[in-house]
Amino acid sequence: MVETGRILRFDEMRGYGFISSSHGGEDVFMHANDFLDDKSLYTPGSVVEYTVEEGDRGLKACDVQVVQHVPASGSATPRESASPAKTPAPSQLSRELTEFLLEADPTLTGAQIVRLRKRLVEFATDHDWTL
Repeated sequence: MVETGRILRFDEMRGYGFISSSHGGEDVFMHANDFLDDKSLYTPGSVVEYTVEEGDRGLKACDVQVVQHVPASGSATPRESASPAKTPAPSQLSRELTEFLLEADPTLTGAQIVRLRKRLVEFATDHDWTL
């Protein structure tokens, strides 16, 4: 089944990134070997279609094709587009946590990021922090 989502992050040097599914849920790992288009089109915010399979480390996108390209220079990062006075939407929070974790440690796998994000949300909830 073909899914749609937006690219959260793509590291062109390492050839991998993550897609936020339009249906919500776990982010999907993507690798340049599974791209059907030129990898320069895979920029944050771009809409893609893909099929999903269960990989060794979590969900993995296959046959990834760009549906709507967002130029890299024209796209705002989640942090730039967030209003500091408002609580981010869950999908925005997910993107921001993903960016934060990858900036802290670019070697994290998709599965590790998902576990860390889940634990951070649980920690905040346990301490009555508003996210």
